[in-house]
Amino acid sequence: MTGGLSCPHCDLPVDPNSRYCDHCGVDLALAAVLAEQALSSLESIPTGVRMAPEALVPRLGDSLIEKGLLQAEGLDQALEFQQRKADLGEPVLIGQALIELGLIDRTSLDEVVTEQILKLQYALQQTNRQLEQRVEQRTADLQHALNKLTELNQLKSNFLSNISHELRTPLTHIKGYLDILSDLSLGPLTPLQSDAIQVLKRAEVRLETLIDDLIQFSLAARGELSLRFDTFPVAELVNLIARQSYNKAKLKEISISVFCPEDLSMVIADKEKIGWVVNQLLDNAIKFTPTGGTVTIRVIQENGKVCLSIQDNGIGIPLERIAEIFEPFHQLDSSVTRRFSGTGLGLAMVRRILDAHGTQMKVSSKVGTGTRFDFSLPTST
Repeated sequence: MTGGLSCPHCDLPVDPNSRYCDHCGVDLALAAVLAEQALSSLESIPTGVRMAPEALVPRLGDSLIEKGLLQAEGLDQALEFQQRKADLGEPVLIGQALIELGLIDRTSLDEVVTEQILKLQYALQQTNRQLEQRVEQRTADLQHALNKLTELNQLKSNFLSNISHELRTPLTHIKGYLDILSDLSLGPLTPLQSDAIQVLKRAEVRLETLIDDLIQFSLAARGELSLRFDTFPVAELVNLIARQSYNKAKLKEISISVFCPEDLSMVIADKEKIGWVVNQLLDNAIKFTPTGGTVTIRVIQENGKVCLSIQDNGIGIPLERIAEIFEPFHQLDSSVTRRFSGTGLGLAMVRRILDAHGTQMKVSSKVGTGTRFDFSLPTST
């Protein structure tokens, strides 16, 4: 027995390990199960009202009327009595008011309260069972959808891998014959023919780049993105890529500025793939910067890392759409008349490569002002 716990009905001490009250027989376990459900209704009970099982039963008066144990006039009388007691600072529950007015006896009231509590318990159990069934069904539906999505992604990855390699064969022939024509091995060309060959060669290079992107993405999608870590001077790599991009930038009258000290520490990364990342970001910056604009590459060393940023003063990206640029095959402008070409794989691959290196890409942008991409690499010292 513990003096700290009392029966909600008779208010006498009870053993917390007992199922029923030894004094009045109230089902203590039932009251405990329903207590949490009744908290919201208890909030409306005036301070000072003694706890009783009827506190767990909503609209007790209506239940008594439905059973023919009470008339509507009697309920109104009890409500008025309850209000008077509350005004006197002696609040009572409606059941207690009915008993004090002699409108119902304790036994009948307890029977109705018990019946209503059992109904509430049954309704709660039914609701829980229905909820569990809905959760199980929803879980099964989600698992089925996940399985189908995995299958579709695998099919897409296989298709990309196969079609990319198939495209390589005819492209090799095209590239070979363009080289033969351009070096005059098949005879002299007129100026117009020579210009046409140069246009074809630029288109071939573009197509080759797109096919390489598809192959790299298909490998990454299948978990075959392997890294070969090494130590190398990132300044040398950045300056090389910038020089290779000068001609492309010059065609649009875009200037490339590089701020990269030569005394940077060596970085630990996959040189080839980080070079691909820098080249992709620089290519994007040039693509989305208008004629006469500027692209800036900055490399600094801080907190044991080498931090790279590539910034342009181009069209910019709406803040709410920045996450979309990393989705594969996604273009912010998806219309057939869009100004900028591409597969939408470049930045998706950039993220996969940086994720594999354990580093994250930070993007800051403002529409009409430009975009900046930042990432860092660990140093060897």
